[in-house]
Amino acid sequence: MSQLRVIVCPPSDTGGRQVRVDGETLGTAYGLHDVSVFLDRAGLTGMDEVDVMESPLIEWHGGGPEVWSTTT
Repeated sequence: MSQLRVIVCPPSDTGGRQVRVDGETLGTAYGLHDVSVFLDRAGLTGMDEVDVMESPLIEWHGGGPEVWSTTT
């Protein structure tokens, strides 16, 4: 079975990051919990916030799991 491609896009100017799985946008996440919920709905069950931060399956674009806004 092939792995899903999970991408967390860069933060938007209004806040949050789009989460995409295999090219389909699942929604806008405002934190790690949101990402874990989206992944659960996509079939990647049992991933909590720590798993989301550490998973090699997730590509973080525009900053890692600690970045949720465009301002510092």
